[in-house]
Amino acid sequence: MKGRRVAAAVLAMLFLLAQRAWAVDISATAAVLMDADTGRILYEKNPDRRMLVASTTKILTALVVLESCELRSTVKVTQEHMAEGSSMYLKPGEEVTVECLLYGLLLASGNDAALALAEACGGVEPCVRAMNRLAGRIGMTDSHFENPNGLDGEAHYSTARDMAKLASYASKQPTFLRICSTTTAHVGGRTMTNHNRLLREVEGCMGMKTGYTKAAGRTLVSCVEREGRTLVAVTLQDGNDWADHRALYEFGFSRADAAETAAACGRKERFWI
Repeated sequence: MKGRRVAAAVLAMLFLLAQRAWAVDISATAAVLMDADTGRILYEKNPDRRMLVASTTKILTALVVLESCELRSTVKVTQEHMAEGSSMYLKPGEEVTVECLLYGLLLASGNDAALALAEACGGVEPCVRAMNRLAGRIGMTDSHFENPNGLDGEAHYSTARDMAKLASYASKQPTFLRICSTTTAHVGGRTMTNHNRLLREVEGCMGMKTGYTKAAGRTLVSCVEREGRTLVAVTLQDGNDWADHRALYEFGFSRADAAETAAACGRKERFWI
């Protein structure tokens, strides 16, 4: 019996050493892979560099809206809600429910939806104040937001670490997850398709948010759950983000498996980089 334990421990050690030797090579300027349940960092690259985050901002916008608005309440669209960039194609004068606007925000990445939802929160300025308050509560200490849609701004920035904290918080919000994990929605007379390819390509993906501006480059926040474990990944300024997120999850879940193997053999290991 003792010999079997020794053999198991040796195998576990070899497996762990092999895991340590496996580095993730990704294209992102900054990235974080985090265990959403424990906050443990499994992978990081320039995690605290302040950067533009583009439409991944809308994760925070949606959470603020869900904390302060009823899904069935309506917003009357005005000309002031029209915005440059991605759109859910709102028309001035129509009345749209908050729930429909949230689908437009998280699936179609509508900048018009973001402004209409800010109206539901009392206006852009009160909404942005609420966003920064929520960011502070979550512990996003290197972030500041100045608009609800993620358009570039000098005082609009975050870090990969902070966005992973935001994603971890969002992963525990059922209504948010229900909406951002929807691949195609038919609501309010509209059909909207989610921009997030990982929903169709990665086992256990629960969504989150894509983003892009010319200055920010491609940004992506995602969340995957497998066998009771939830991991979140963030990549900023990444031209190969789909493949990089797949690689991060393959890496992260195998590290989690290695930790479980070591624990079963009585070993204590640190798995973050």
